[in-house]
Amino acid sequence: MEVTHSIFDFNPSQKTYVTIGTFDGVHIGHQKIIKKLIEDAKLSNKKSVVLTFFPHPRMVLQQDVTIQLINTIQERTQQLESLGLDYLIIHPFDREFSRLTALDFVRDVLVNKLNIDKLIIGYDHHFGKNREGNIEQLTEYSHLYDFNVEEIPAQDIDDVSVSSTKIRNALLDGQLKVANNYLGYNFSLSGKIVSGEQLGQKIGFPTANIHIEEDYKLIPKTGAYVVKSTVNSQLIFGMMNIGVRPTVNGNNRTIEVHFFDFDANIYHQQITVELLYFLRDEQKFNSVNELKEQLEKDKRNAGEFLKSYANF
Repeated sequence: MEVTHSIFDFNPSQKTYVTIGTFDGVHIGHQKIIKKLIEDAKLSNKKSVVLTFFPHPRMVLQQDVTIQLINTIQERTQQLESLGLDYLIIHPFDREFSRLTALDFVRDVLVNKLNIDKLIIGYDHHFGKNREGNIEQLTEYSHLYDFNVEEIPAQDIDDVSVSSTKIRNALLDGQLKVANNYLGYNFSLSGKIVSGEQLGQKIGFPTANIHIEEDYKLIPKTGAYVVKSTVNSQLIFGMMNIGVRPTVNGNNRTIEVHFFDFDANIYHQQITVELLYFLRDEQKFNSVNELKEQLEKDKRNAGEFLKSYANF
């Protein structure tokens, strides 16, 4: 997959099949549209193109600094690449771009820059200034500029019964299994390993503290999770705690991972941790000894889960 970071840098040598959207999560509903795009493009000997945007339009138009996205832009790129796309365009979304009328968008972007042959979109798709463009206008413009439009029927999308909002809510509620089923893959957190206060080391549960740079990345419900990661080409499992560590009067949220049967210095490494199972809510214990007893119980429960986990 070739990635381009602006529409204006994209110069296709042949006609393209295109779909457009923010695709946060690249969930099974998104995948249905994109897989159809790729299959149809191959059958017609055309190139498949996804046009997406960053920052998220809500960050720009509503200056929504509280927005929480399922994927960082890097994670979104990786998920889209895994589907087998030819081209991904990540166009910078700004106020100037938002002022393009529906006609301007079709003529200047789809036709003149993307060299479009066919547009495949989800039902009830809107685009252009104030979201004025709709399927009727697209159909009208497609006749004017000689390209095809296919709208995925509402029934096809509704059968999937999934949305990015449902996934965000599931993650925030601790319903990890629901979220992962909707995503079609395991939700993950990516960041750099930084030094912590070494409390875990002192009680026999050394942890790697993950610092996530992107402040727009959704962090799921506080609590303990079973996780897996690949570090130094080695598949490892462990348990992760998200929370403020109330037992030791912590104030700031931390993300700490204890890996099983693993002993290596991974400070300053960038790692990705996949969340497999929600173990329990965060709790405040009366003592560090009580915390240690709970961590031992968590480890046993994690082991029971992993016995039945397909990849273990």
